[in-house]
Amino acid sequence: MRFRCRLAAAVAALAMLTGPVVAQTPLRGPDGDGFYIVPPLPAKPHGSVIWARPLTGTMALPSAARNILVAYPSVDGLGGIAPVSGTIAIPQGEAPKGGWPVITWTHGTTGLNAICAPSRDTAGGPEHPYIETIRTLLDGFVKRGYAVVATDYAGLGIAGFHPFLQGVPTGRNALDMLRAAREIEPAIGKRYAVMGHSQGGQVDLFTASLGPTYVPDFKLVGNVAFAPGSHIADRLNAVMKSDKTELSLPYVLYTLWSYARSERSIDLQRILTPQAIRHLPDLYVQCMSHALSQGYWSKAIAKDQFVAKPDISIFREFAQLNEPGRLRITAPTLIIQGTGDVTVFPEATDDLARQLCARGNVVAYKPIAGADHNGSMKEGAAMAMDFIDARFAGKKAENQCKALPKAGKR
Repeated sequence: MRFRCRLAAAVAALAMLTGPVVAQTPLRGPDGDGFYIVPPLPAKPHGSVIWARPLTGTMALPSAARNILVAYPSVDGLGGIAPVSGTIAIPQGEAPKGGWPVITWTHGTTGLNAICAPSRDTAGGPEHPYIETIRTLLDGFVKRGYAVVATDYAGLGIAGFHPFLQGVPTGRNALDMLRAAREIEPAIGKRYAVMGHSQGGQVDLFTASLGPTYVPDFKLVGNVAFAPGSHIADRLNAVMKSDKTELSLPYVLYTLWSYARSERSIDLQRILTPQAIRHLPDLYVQCMSHALSQGYWSKAIAKDQFVAKPDISIFREFAQLNEPGRLRITAPTLIIQGTGDVTVFPEATDDLARQLCARGNVVAYKPIAGADHNGSMKEGAAMAMDFIDARFAGKKAENQCKALPKAGKR
């Protein structure tokens, strides 16, 4: 398919731009939202620093010695380079020998609009309750002596196209964040773990799979995926048959919009009704919470948004390329899934764990009884911390592939 060729060409172009991290004092970025208005990019390596400044928003982790907001060149969803924003949290005290162990965090769905980025959150922000949950989780790791870096992803923070549920570009955004962080703070080490939730759980798995070849100068020790997104085409099929309003509908529309932007052979006019297409710009009104609770998409009957015989053949192929269950990951994986999750279905994560095991991955799978979507982070935080501590300590990882538990009812 043509999108495979374009992806290969993009990879080759990006490889030419890769360069070594050189410690330097970065250009100070503008205050306020002016930070996110980036002039045309010079020919700089991806993962280098465009500019940086102290972070003052709610993604600033309370236990950190320093919180930094950074802009850096990375990958977009169209096969090119885009400016991306993210945050860096440095622990208190002196770095250990070999540098601070570092976690690159991949966040869950916040929206498509640039204002939905975690680094732009405020106490009254549209996704603040979710960002507050993230901050609590990540602050526990900083308090324990981990540097934490967190990409906003392309298109969030700095305006542009956000490649929603596209594992390769968003995974590279998370890995380029490691390079940018070390350019600003060389005391950050080269041993890293990946951790993410929901959409970011899918990104986490892609990040871990891509890391050893994309950032070969860094050493992956393991990854943690909380309620990772998967079974993308199955979710579309279910929504197309539903005669109710569906929590899944905005997520499906985000995915359709994202994939059609990157693969022009996906014709939304052969999938969605004219009325649904007229309301696609509504997805950019505020952020995810708005789409779920207000406006057209919160009230729309799901099946009525699709033409009688939708052509989703190319969508299926593109979705398959973004399924995390097909990945090979060289370091141990921990998956944490709440049994009460109605956003990422437990049965789908059960199957994802089976798929990863079938690929020869080392997988620990931990269902949490009764936990909802965000509860997997809240109630699974200690489990994740123990897992990451053990990976950095070089301990042998648990592998449950011969007797995987189940989070779902089936």
